Amino acid sequence: MQKERHSLDETDRKIAAVLMSSPRASWRAVGEALGISERTVVRRAAPLYHDGTLRATAVRNPACFPDMVPMALRIRCRPHRIAAVATTLARRPDTVWVDVLGGGDEICTVLFLDGAAARNALLLRDLPATAAVQSWTSHALLRVFPAGFAWNAGLLPKEFVSLMDDAQPLALAPEPLPIDRPLIDGLIEDGRATYTELAHRTGTTALTARRRLDTLTGGQVLRLATEIDLALLGVHAEALLWITVAPGGLEQAGQELGRHPQVRFTAATTGSSNLLVAAAAADLDALYTFLTDSIGALEHITGIEVTPILTTVKRTGLVRPGSI
Repeated sequence: MQKERHSLDETDRKIAAVLMSSPRASWRAVGEALGISERTVVRRAAPLYHDGTLRATAVRNPACFPDMVPMALRIRCRPHRIAAVATTLARRPDTVWVDVLGGGDEICTVLFLDGAAARNALLLRDLPATAAVQSWTSHALLRVFPAGFAWNAGLLPKEFVSLMDDAQPLALAPEPLPIDRPLIDGLIEDGRATYTELAHRTGTTALTARRRLDTLTGGQVLRLATEIDLALLGVHAEALLWITVAPGGLEQAGQELGRHPQVRFTAATTGSSNLLVAAAAADLDALYTFLTDSIGALEHITGIEVTPILTTVKRTGLVRPGSI
């Protein structure tokens, strides 16, 4: 692994933004979208993947896996032990993200748990047995709104997303096939694995692997993702919003916020608040404007709690380099 990057130039940031919107876009498609040569894209993007600045992966849609239990936990910890607790959570294979919040004594983690037994073991055994954990609240994720999955830090015009070669209309979730699990596992390890590599994992042909991947992504069984330290894209203020919405307006609020350029993730949840939103802004002033103008303009919202993200330990199932 090469030395950690502390900055990207404008072209690098735009290349990263295209790859966040379309994680398997070909170098040629990236170049065409940005009006630069394919050679320039290769010369700039390949090192970003090589040194871990960009990382490609995939995330399963819990709605398509009936045995999966998707949950968000807010965990209060003893401040001097919060790093150890966050590290332990990040090392679990079922955590999708782990963020340290607020004043440095709270963690939010999203988990995709392997059934009710795993959920009960976590809530009734593991957390109570951890001396550093003082309290926690759990929130089941009732629905994840997919509109924000093409998030690109606001670096690209909206029409760019439709130009990408893997953009496709949504379809119904397909019936599962035996090749799905090794295919998805391969994409979680490397979201840009070649079709030949995926075919080798699944024991099929490259053409079949490609068609099945298109089917899975088109049916939202999984989403492809590109991870990067958002500070490199000019994002310096992240927060989780715990919003209370009147039940009749929950779907509309979730859809509208999911499409907002400063929203990375939106999900309807159980609990005293019923909408969880991950917001990313250039600075605190931009975050304030988002809260007052965008959130404030929505109907049916009756309450909101804003918890700043101090540091990210794990995101999209990937441990942040240097965090543990």
